[in-house]
Amino acid sequence: FTTLMFQQIWWLDPELTYGNAKPFVFTQGHSVCNRSFFPCFDTPAVKCTYSATVKAPAGIQVLMSATQSTYLEEEGVYQFYMEYPVPAYLVALVAGDLIHADIGPRSRVWAEPCLLPTAISKLSGMVERWLTAAESLYGPYIWGRYDIVFLPPSFPIVAMENPCLTFIISSILESDEFLIIDVIHEVAHSWFGNAVTNATWEEMWLSEGLATYAQRRITTETYGAAFTCLETAFRLDALHRQMKLLGEDNPVSKLQVKLEPGVNPSNLMNLFTYEKGYCFVYYLSQLCGDPRHFDSFLRAYIEKYKFTSVVAQDLLDSFLNFFPELKEQCVESKAGLEFERWLNATGPPLAEPDLSQGSSLTRPVETLFKLWTTEPLDSAAAASSADLTKWRTFQTVLFLDRLLDGSPLPREVIKKLSECYSSQLDSMNAEIRIRWLQIVVRNDYYPDLYKVRRFLENQMSRMYTIPLYEDLCTGTLKSFALEIFYQTQNQLHPNLRKTIQQILSQGLNPLPAIDTTAVTTDTPAMVLEDKVSEATNGAISLRDVNVSA
Repeated sequence: FTTLMFQQIWWLDPELTYGNAKPFVFTQGHSVCNRSFFPCFDTPAVKCTYSATVKAPAGIQVLMSATQSTYLEEEGVYQFYMEYPVPAYLVALVAGDLIHADIGPRSRVWAEPCLLPTAISKLSGMVERWLTAAESLYGPYIWGRYDIVFLPPSFPIVAMENPCLTFIISSILESDEFLIIDVIHEVAHSWFGNAVTNATWEEMWLSEGLATYAQRRITTETYGAAFTCLETAFRLDALHRQMKLLGEDNPVSKLQVKLEPGVNPSNLMNLFTYEKGYCFVYYLSQLCGDPRHFDSFLRAYIEKYKFTSVVAQDLLDSFLNFFPELKEQCVESKAGLEFERWLNATGPPLAEPDLSQGSSLTRPVETLFKLWTTEPLDSAAAASSADLTKWRTFQTVLFLDRLLDGSPLPREVIKKLSECYSSQLDSMNAEIRIRWLQIVVRNDYYPDLYKVRRFLENQMSRMYTIPLYEDLCTGTLKSFALEIFYQTQNQLHPNLRKTIQQILSQGLNPLPAIDTTAVTTDTPAMVLEDKVSEATNGAISLRDVNVSA
């Protein structure tokens, strides 16, 4: 097995799957990788229908991002047809030991046999709920089916919004709240990104910012404003963390980023694409006075531009034409909040959403963090102030991220934190555990290092390995990292193995890059993520950009 240029086609030996039974292959087209898959105009400005014929060995299930499919069993041939025009990057294929179960009237989940029961239990009935909520906001779902396939941990991003067939990394299954957000983000892309697409890679926020806004409208409708505000606070924390590291004058923080010749567009993907884009869309919604009025505009926008590609001016002109009273008020030129400044100024968002509706969930986090970081430490008061086992995942990761930002912590603090929480965190999901383990590493807390080893011995995903190897090599534990890597390298995909070898050999974190790589969604690495970037620097690793494409 070999990997084609641009890492578009990923061939996996059976040992790199969960079932260890059959080989596996998948494609990842975003952003300009499908040119190595088939001859195409590999630009989001060009859309077309497609058909494909795929022959596979008996026992190998083949799926594609298509509206129609047939299987000729005697010949082992699958035929696919996408009846609606899509950009080249949304053509996707996966094949392997996959079986399915229906989880709704127009949705099924595909996974390896050993994972299918978990996938069913997490998603049965949920996808239809989210689709129905989205349709009530933005109009009919136009793609027919909404199926999901869970891919092995070698999948380089968290999720990808391939029409009719969302790709999601299986590793996220254990983290319920992250799974919910990642899937809903990809659902939102069915309208924003797939139906209406950014015409140029320099304006990816048109897909990701709008999809993130739509995702949060859907979560508000289905889970309430408090949960949505909590998740938003978590993401905006990560945005400001990235801003602090990159600097406010960094050109990648613009919404309209300049794509220089020879640069992979995926390198432009970062949290600004998602969260600064979201803040601009949220600001537009606030100009309307009522988010339901903005929902009506977005429905009209989708209807006008579906199956085409647009630039920012198309969106903004449509917005002002839909709300002539706002046009008369010259809201596009409001001092300090000019639309042009939103698009082309570096730095943080010009305005951020009011998250006060989430205070019931965020205030306990802020209180606990203050107790643990105020001198002199009153560990008894801190330990008794909150029960993390009763918190939502996003509360716990927000708390741990803030501790991680403040690391290294005073020795007494890290010791008491371990005594209070380490055993509790052991039984929680990987999104929580990796953050605690990063705190352990950044504080050189040797009593818990064995947990770092145990975690890395059982992880094959870049989203749960790269951040720890980055931290281990940045600090004093490089030899420990080398030892673990030599013991576990054979269970890692060659691409991930190469990335870790580079980190180990250089002792430096790779430059930001996105494996798309989020993502949303589409998501993380930024870590790639819907396009989350691969890895960045010290305090901002994959955990910070774990969004979907």
